[in-house]
Amino acid sequence: MAGSTAKTKVLEPWKIALIVLAVLVFMAVVIGLLLYFLVYDQKKFFYNATFRINNVRYQPNLEKQTSVEYRDLSATVETMINQAFQAPPLRKKLINSYVVRLSPDEGGILADVVLVFKFIASDSRKVRWESVHSTLLHRLKAPTGPLRIDLASYRLSEIPAESGGNLIYSCCGTRIDKSVERIYGGNVAEEGEWPWQASLQLKGVHRCGASLISDRWLVTAAHCFRGFKDVNSWTTSFGARLKPPTMKRRLRQIIVHENYADNVMSHEYDIAVAQITPPVKFTADVHRVCLPEARQVFPDNTTCFVTGWGALVDDGPSVGELRETKVKIIGNKICNRVEVYDHVISPGMLCAGYLEGGSDACQGDSGGPLVTPDARDRWYLVGIVSWGAECAKPNKPGVYTRVTYYRDWIAAHTGV
Repeated sequence: MAGSTAKTKVLEPWKIALIVLAVLVFMAVVIGLLLYFLVYDQKKFFYNATFRINNVRYQPNLEKQTSVEYRDLSATVETMINQAFQAPPLRKKLINSYVVRLSPDEGGILADVVLVFKFIASDSRKVRWESVHSTLLHRLKAPTGPLRIDLASYRLSEIPAESGGNLIYSCCGTRIDKSVERIYGGNVAEEGEWPWQASLQLKGVHRCGASLISDRWLVTAAHCFRGFKDVNSWTTSFGARLKPPTMKRRLRQIIVHENYADNVMSHEYDIAVAQITPPVKFTADVHRVCLPEARQVFPDNTTCFVTGWGALVDDGPSVGELRETKVKIIGNKICNRVEVYDHVISPGMLCAGYLEGGSDACQGDSGGPLVTPDARDRWYLVGIVSWGAECAKPNKPGVYTRVTYYRDWIAAHTGV
């Protein structure tokens, strides 16, 4: 019987290359689809949660967003909620939570909270809601530290993005999540990054900055109106670009501090408020900054940001794009040293910048905001750009009108 030899069929090299290429293309498509659904197909979803806190008694200050009582209770509630979503499956899905209202309710306090999540858009709406609901309810059932939650009062509903945004932006000092970069020595700001920033324009030309403190009031520096108090000559615009602006308004009323000396180059009482018309409807890109309480303290060395369209070099022209830069509060005792400002800094002023120079406001930034965030990432107006010796010089930091010093004056004239 004759023997037989088995023959192995060997693929030609070009066929092997085609197979490898096909596998690589398939893997690339799969990875691309995964990335799309995990990253690019995600969108924001808004939920409204309400529940009663039984062991906190009502007091009027709990309805004032900038009061110590409101800030402390809101911080406790938001921390509790944020901690609830630190574990799978919703870990990193919660963007943030916002207490938007505290109100009296049957002997306790009703907390009204907006939660913002990022989910894959194609996920089941019911599954998303059930996941958020069960996770939050589980946290409310657990020991909640100093808070006693009435579980029977707990409600959760998904709300449209526009409604959720309106609730969040009705709160002062909120801003979109942007990484602030490192005016003079600063970088260009993005649209909506500093939503309270306004440009005051005299006959259509930018003259000063200002800060939106309500839907109808701006606060700025008194010296901006020196020699020009006719409201018909002024307009204000909002948005990071002067042209085209996001929004424009006319001025209805200008109130300069009654003790400001308009006829001399004085820096005392350098504050004014201006009423705009028609009132602003708050959006993600245009809404108000928080005003601090008169007794609120911003310690020396606190990190702040100053923004404006001012010159990039001393005596230079203003710019068309809003810029931002980081500075630190310098105590009045240091700022009154002989080599700095030699005892001319009064209690109604504060200094911010660096003694070595390099980062500062400049001409055209006058009247604009100096702001800092609190522990809840709500931004407060610390100062108003007022004056300084040139721009960013060593031992010559920027000098600002201290907002807490004039807080009662602002309230008396604006009701804010």
